[in-house]
Amino acid sequence: MTEKIDIQKFANGMVVLGIPMRQVQSAAFDFLLPAGASLMPEDCCGAPAVIEDWIFRGAGGKTSRELTDLLDGLGIHRNSSIESKHIALSAVLEAENLTRAIELYADIIQKPALDESQFEYSRQLALQGLASLEDDPMHKTMLLLRQHFYPDPLGRSPLGNQKDLQNLTAQMSKQIISENFNVSEIIFAVAGKYDFPKLCSLLEKLFAGQKPGESKDINIKTQSLAYNYLRHEGAQVHIGLMTPAVTPQNIDYYNARVAVAVLSGGMSSRLFTEVREKRGLCYAVGASYHSFKEMAGIGCYAGTTPDKAQQTYDVIIAEFKRLAEGISDDELKRAKIGLESSLIMQSESTISRAQAAAMDFYMLGKVRTLDEIKQQIEKITVKSVLDFLKKNPFDKFCSVTIGPSEIKTV
Repeated sequence: MTEKIDIQKFANGMVVLGIPMRQVQSAAFDFLLPAGASLMPEDCCGAPAVIEDWIFRGAGGKTSRELTDLLDGLGIHRNSSIESKHIALSAVLEAENLTRAIELYADIIQKPALDESQFEYSRQLALQGLASLEDDPMHKTMLLLRQHFYPDPLGRSPLGNQKDLQNLTAQMSKQIISENFNVSEIIFAVAGKYDFPKLCSLLEKLFAGQKPGESKDINIKTQSLAYNYLRHEGAQVHIGLMTPAVTPQNIDYYNARVAVAVLSGGMSSRLFTEVREKRGLCYAVGASYHSFKEMAGIGCYAGTTPDKAQQTYDVIIAEFKRLAEGISDDELKRAKIGLESSLIMQSESTISRAQAAAMDFYMLGKVRTLDEIKQQIEKITVKSVLDFLKKNPFDKFCSVTIGPSEIKTV
């Protein structure tokens, strides 16, 4: 049975998306607010990380404790994240509590208390999140890699930087909220059990009072791909590298995804086999596709020791380049099965479907059905992947290493 997609756009520009999943008794929703890391003013890097906590500290005339009790009383499993263009607020709950939950979130978005006595708590949490990177070198490596691969402001870290966070004030944050929580660019997606006409009526009523704001454009700077080294004394070297790829709007998007799956789609993939199993060069290695609306890349991480760092890097680069020389039918089959398995698992998760729908609409202006994605994956052949690699060779890399000494890069 073909998956149904519900879509409604209000007069004020807000978009509502729905994916009914009749077999479940739960619902999940995702608000994309146009206030991501790349949209922040200069010297406000990290502001979204503070704001996404601060707006939950009281809203709609309710104190922080009262709001928290109401959210918990509805059994909401909530989460928020910072992306390049958005603050994403998501929640999973029993379907019967959906209306009340959306009413509370409408207050959080439109009527946050923004109590200045609570601001410092939110700022300190953001600073702690930044400090926690020291205990997560893989995450730190990949954040640094994206900062150097993507031109500013696209590559800005969602965690911010210490200087800007320390200088950020409540007044600055209020101004950012006022200028960026633009209803005409809000995307709301829901998946699970819901009544779409009733939901649209509710959302239109809740957000009708907010006038559309001006869309924000970003000025993307130029940036060359280079090697960046961060010295850190220790027994490990963390390697990150990234090469340009096509965006989801491109006709070769699925060829790119299959190519990445051949490189790093499991324990039989090229990188795991050649770098870890055959040579024992590292304790962790993997590659993944990453994209913004404007540009995309294929990133790779490896964790190794100083004496093996150079060879680890060299073998990874060689495997990226060797992919264009040919892939086997078995490799293609495993890659496609892996991608389709991920798709099946996503289809069983309400929150995954809601988040994917919201991001699809932002990226593509439409929501892809699971059948559509599966059909596109099944169309991929060895020839189509190799043709893609010839047109888009993996021959230019941005690299980052964290460790006691530098390595030589291409």
